[in-house]
Amino acid sequence: MKYFVRTPIAPLYLRPESPCELADEALCGWPVELLEELPGGWCKVRTHYSYTGFTRRDLLVDAEKSLAGWEARPKAVVTRFTADILDAPKVQGGCVETLTRGAWVSPDGPADQNGWVPVSLCDGRKGYTKRGFLGEVLTGWDPDDEERLRENIVRTALSYMGCQYRWGGRTPLGVDCSGLCSQAYLMNGILIHRDAHMEPAFCMKEIPRERLGRGDLVFFKGHVAMYLGEERFVHSTGKDGSDGVVINSFDPAAPDYREDLAKGILQMGSVF
Repeated sequence: MKYFVRTPIAPLYLRPESPCELADEALCGWPVELLEELPGGWCKVRTHYSYTGFTRRDLLVDAEKSLAGWEARPKAVVTRFTADILDAPKVQGGCVETLTRGAWVSPDGPADQNGWVPVSLCDGRKGYTKRGFLGEVLTGWDPDDEERLRENIVRTALSYMGCQYRWGGRTPLGVDCSGLCSQAYLMNGILIHRDAHMEPAFCMKEIPRERLGRGDLVFFKGHVAMYLGEERFVHSTGKDGSDGVVINSFDPAAPDYREDLAKGILQMGSVF
């Protein structure tokens, strides 16, 4: 059965209990398939990018109780770190909800002269946010538009610079290595596997080192990074002193050289 995330973040855990190891996060407005109802208010769900986990049933709204036509309504994605949805088109408005980058809303009309856009959330709540906080929800991509896509993917990943490391996270509140890479691709209409390895069902395939380009991914044991060119890469790491999204180098002469990663490369992958 189809459900939608009604809260800013729905944590997806490895087991139906809390506290528990976080596997992923589904964001407001995203569709999930409810696979199993469990005791204690828990359920097992699958995201639209085929990742499964356990979350609380009350964080979701079913299709029948959601905003009429939510799935078919036009969508916009939050592109700022966070975006307040206010109950009036003014900065003094009361906060209906605070969403993170990646969340989906449905615009209810054009922006007014001050840039306020009326929006609806999937559970029917309404409010206003600034048009500069929103972008287009991309659900597909053109492999022939390679150069632009590579730059957009890299730009998206770099926009998370300085965010803290959160195991299983995928928002500016905290993001892990595969969350950073998968979210950078997702924001550009490309679905890749959420974990730090490639899966045959997705479009990313292994490539040789000589083909490695900007936006391609480099895989290590339990880790993944995005290549920037000139031996540099961006990644989210829990290493002491980094503790989040940083840029490092494979070049031994560079001051930010990561020897452990430079010597631990397992695979390189590209969607192009």
